[in-house]
Amino acid sequence: MSDLLRVDAMLRIGVVSISDRASAGVYADQGVPALLEWFGAAFASPWEAVQRLIPDEQGVIEATLIELADVAGCQLIVTTGGTGPAPRDVTPEATLAVAHREMPGFGEEMRRISRHFVPTAILSRQTAVIRGQSLIINLPGQPKAIRETLEGLRDADGKLLVEGIFAAVPYCIDLIGGPYVETHATVSKAFRPKSAVRVK
Repeated sequence: MSDLLRVDAMLRIGVVSISDRASAGVYADQGVPALLEWFGAAFASPWEAVQRLIPDEQGVIEATLIELADVAGCQLIVTTGGTGPAPRDVTPEATLAVAHREMPGFGEEMRRISRHFVPTAILSRQTAVIRGQSLIINLPGQPKAIRETLEGLRDADGKLLVEGIFAAVPYCIDLIGGPYVETHATVSKAFRPKSAVRVK
């Protein structure tokens, strides 16, 4: 794919909320709305979302991730929910099962960020992988934790103390052949090596 096509292409994001009760209509899902709100604030480039709300069933999760990557063509796929130690939490297993390459740094950093807020962060099993030209990331289930891990840790004045994981996402999408996307630095400043930054 040429650079011109990559610059002009719209980023497609698969947004997957994984919850038995929310998918059954017992309560309203909070994961997808939280993600859409954050992405809406973070992206300066055009993007579109493909949404899914599914139960904690490994086969269903695997099929959904494969469909979003291979058929829907999502360059970024984010899941929320199902990453704890409970028997029904199988999102990491499903994610690893469809992976071509593992990206363990994302999970390590999410746990490190969350540990600033809650000691139970060490119970999280979140991971990230690459399937083809899609980056798949497991995010926490709670809207507050989603924002914290994506955006990072700030002090009382709003100064960024610890970068969130999303700072590395745009460059990762570059490297796997996705579109060149820009972010609003006030939310999450995308980091790229100087040689990879494009002058407007």
